[in-house]
Amino acid sequence: MGEERALGALESAGISFAVTRHGPVSSLEEAAAARGVEPAKLLKSLVVRRAEDDYLFVLVPGDHGISWPKLRALLGVSRLSMPDKSVAKDVTGYERGTITPFGSTHAWPVIADNRIVGAGPVSIGAGAHGVAATVDGDDLVAALDAQVADVTDPL
Repeated sequence: MGEERALGALESAGISFAVTRHGPVSSLEEAAAARGVEPAKLLKSLVVRRAEDDYLFVLVPGDHGISWPKLRALLGVSRLSMPDKSVAKDVTGYERGTITPFGSTHAWPVIADNRIVGAGPVSIGAGAHGVAATVDGDDLVAALDAQVADVTDPL
């Protein structure tokens, strides 16, 4: 199961985390409230296709979205795309809404938006619907060896 894989990877990373489990939510605000964080501290783990069989994770604060021009410039590419849900599951082992770099079936590179650094506690999905891990943003970035950059714009 995805939850066991994600939580096992978090444990293996050696960082402190707290697991939150909640029922269905219908908005960013509901999800943040259920996890006990502000919407800006609820992280979205997005899978981005760079080239054929070449993907990466982009960690985005809940109140922001990917800035495609910033991300393309950072990566030095002219084209990026979001895979459809079946491809996202194939390349991570997780279905949309549960995706996390922790325990992914492939260790794709991770880019973390610079707002995560110094943010304190943040919440990231943990491999199953309604399951999340709250971790320190700096610990998260370090554990994932994430490249930190300004890659988002406010929603």
